[in-house]
Amino acid sequence: MVAFVLCKLIAGLEQKALQEIKNIRGIKEVYLTFGGWDAILMAEADTIDKLSSLLVREIRGIHGVQSTETLVTTNL
Repeated sequence: MVAFVLCKLIAGLEQKALQEIKNIRGIKEVYLTFGGWDAILMAEADTIDKLSSLLVREIRGIHGVQSTETLVTTNL
């Protein structure tokens, strides 16, 4: 299961937060963006429960992550 996570970061803490995010198991790619969101993360997990845990316990728990919005994908 793959999801794209839109991530808003706290000003001044971006680099530290992004470094921690890159080290999380299940985060496959990180893209910096301009606009309403600061980064887009590509996350991968075997189940929706594991994906939820990755988001709630790991990404949102990082100091410097202000908010997230998750877009779960499906194969066509």
